[in-house]
Amino acid sequence: MEIQRLTLPPRSGPGDVTTFYSFESASARSVALTTMALRLAGRENATVPVLMIDFDTESPGLHHYFERRGERPGLLEYFQACRDQLRLLGRGHPARTPPGYGADDPDGLDDAALARQVLEAVAWEPFVERVDLSRPLYLMRAGSFDDSYGERADQFDWDGLFQLCPALFRCFAEFMAQRFAHVLVDARSGRSAAVSICTTLLPCRLVTVFTPTQRSLDGLAGVVTRAIEYRCSHEQEQRPLLVYPLPAAIDSADSARRLLWRRGDPHKAVAGYQSTIEQLLRQCYGVSRVSLDSYFDEVQLPQLHAMAGAEQLAHGGERDADRFSLTRTFDTLLDWLLGNYFPWQSHAEVRLASAIGAARERLGGGINLALALPLARDLHQLGELYRGAGRATEAIACFEESINLRQRLLGDEHADTRAGRAQLATLLRHDGRLAEAQFLHELLLDDCARLLGPEHPDTLAARAALAATVARRGDFGRALALHEQVIDASERLYGPSHMHTLDCLAEQARTLARHGEYSRARMVYERVLDGRERLLGSEHEDALRCTQDLSTLLRELGDLGNARKLQEGVVAARERHAGPDHPATMQARELLAEIMAAQSDLAGVRAMLELLARSRERSLGAGHPDTLSSQLRLASTLSEQGDVDAARRLQQKLAGASGQGPAGASPDAAGLAATAAPRPGQGGEAGHGAGRHGALFGGPGAARFEAGARPTSILDAPPDSGGADTLSHKLAQLQELIDSCSEREARALADSLRKPVLRRNVPPPLRKRGMALIRQVYVRHNDKDALLALAQDEVAFLQEALNDAVSGRPVSAQ
Repeated sequence: MEIQRLTLPPRSGPGDVTTFYSFESASARSVALTTMALRLAGRENATVPVLMIDFDTESPGLHHYFERRGERPGLLEYFQACRDQLRLLGRGHPARTPPGYGADDPDGLDDAALARQVLEAVAWEPFVERVDLSRPLYLMRAGSFDDSYGERADQFDWDGLFQLCPALFRCFAEFMAQRFAHVLVDARSGRSAAVSICTTLLPCRLVTVFTPTQRSLDGLAGVVTRAIEYRCSHEQEQRPLLVYPLPAAIDSADSARRLLWRRGDPHKAVAGYQSTIEQLLRQCYGVSRVSLDSYFDEVQLPQLHAMAGAEQLAHGGERDADRFSLTRTFDTLLDWLLGNYFPWQSHAEVRLASAIGAARERLGGGINLALALPLARDLHQLGELYRGAGRATEAIACFEESINLRQRLLGDEHADTRAGRAQLATLLRHDGRLAEAQFLHELLLDDCARLLGPEHPDTLAARAALAATVARRGDFGRALALHEQVIDASERLYGPSHMHTLDCLAEQARTLARHGEYSRARMVYERVLDGRERLLGSEHEDALRCTQDLSTLLRELGDLGNARKLQEGVVAARERHAGPDHPATMQARELLAEIMAAQSDLAGVRAMLELLARSRERSLGAGHPDTLSSQLRLASTLSEQGDVDAARRLQQKLAGASGQGPAGASPDAAGLAATAAPRPGQGGEAGHGAGRHGALFGGPGAARFEAGARPTSILDAPPDSGGADTLSHKLAQLQELIDSCSEREARALADSLRKPVLRRNVPPPLRKRGMALIRQVYVRHNDKDALLALAQDEVAFLQEALNDAVSGRPVSAQ
């Protein structure tokens, strides 16, 4: 029975518009949209109204997935009616009526007001049909498929309609989102004005379906980049746009081929689709690090026969949603979409954050044991996740909320409360908030000793943590005394070769090294390394970490031969187990390069820097400051070896990359991300684009550098110590101010040292130390602008040093 009038459930707020796009593979795209629509319309006891819009007027297909109920008008006829209404309002000739505001319209209406007037005047119900009587699922088909449809679809001027009223399509998306919880748009393949409308003007989310081919990836990258650049550079279009890549036609039976497609193979010069899309997202959103490991572990469309026969999915879906089903894949994808999470947020984070948000809403500010304890547990787990990812600020916030809940429900002396306080105190220490950390550690130590006894494992752990904290504050006498107490107790309880004892000795060695007692620290490190290698193996993570610490210490002692031998072993193990592009591998290579530089082994330094530069370019992008820094150091090494031509070629390459900014990042892309619904872990800097509506294919915004921590050059200045004593003294003062949490004084001193540490006569180790301390101050102030300026200053310094080296000018004091 044909439904003459649509009656929709009442909406409490606006819905979301999601566009599905594929450069090719239209059938996979339509199956993805249809399956997603079915899953959404069945939520909340099938009370969520969902509208599908078939914008693929060239090759329409959504109506094939549902029972035909006769011909009826659709998208083409709807927008023809909008065009007719614009003519009635005097907007019939785009050449004579350029898009603009106010004065361009005879009635004095701006574009948005005009668009809303048109949409209110054209009834939308006749162009929409209900296609599933068991749930509120609706379709606006591509049009009425009569004998003239092909000609009408071919001749419809989408770009001309945009020129008549640029706000029309944006307002259309808002208009339909007020009536439907979800509006899913099926965009045509390829590139055209209609594609730009669907991917740039309509959505708040863009699902990009692609097959693992270079052609498909290039098409995806072009459309995504154009959409974000247009929104960044047009003031009226600066709205959130979240991009969700969806790989299709993945051969689940051939694991080797599937892994090659995803991860690539640098030895075969094959770039996997994951690294390609990670680089694309870094460029578009202006973020320095993007990992889609968790996302692509969960979201892949296998190469199934069901893709060619989606009618079964459209009518009832799959009965068993197992791990390899389309239903399971789309339910998992919805975890990201419905919460407006970024795809680089892990699935564990997304699920925990969603559960926390739901629990907070149910609690409503009250306290309920059955709800509050699971909330405290989830907050603790999310804090652990953030801590492991190095996101200290978010981790601290989660732990604090979790501890507050547990204190109210369980009391201060409960084991869970104490465990949370211990982790919070450790995080505060790592974040430089030493006074707060020491206060918590001392309270924890008193509680553990009183409740559990002086030699309970928890008490020993609290004492060791307190020792590490007071050492950071410069109280080495007390710190070493605490370490001795912990080690003595551990040796009595567990024995001198137990893992717990070795861990305590490692903490003591770090404190000794920090205090400058290098010879004693060396003996302790060697004992720890010997014990860990016997118990765990020489390539266990704990053994490798100890080996690298010992190598660094030997370099400080001047034992460069043994330091190099140890660090070469670390590099080889990291490459075998973590891969060449892992951050730990790159850090190990960089430390090895510094040892080689101290030995004046320029050939070895060159080899390490070449590997490091290639790894950073693959993992971070060609324009990232870390990549530029590595390549500038490589160019300096080439010039010192006399290979001036190679240095000049690399310099020219870097000049082009640095001129574009890191990976071509757009100034407002991060702002687009930041204006999305706030979620734990989301970040970005809001920006403001300039300009007004012009052509549908708008230009990009200006590029900028994304600030990021990176080591300074190891070969960028001669070992001339002129002025170093004064600078070293000031850096020691800065370290004291940081340790004592004198934020204002530390910031003032850091600002004053920015230029001195980058003078050409400053020894590289001193420059590296100064840059690290200044960066630490800016990070603690969360001053992204200062971090950005510091990164640009360093890149400029390295570039100038390279220019002098290539031109043959002496690299001396300025």
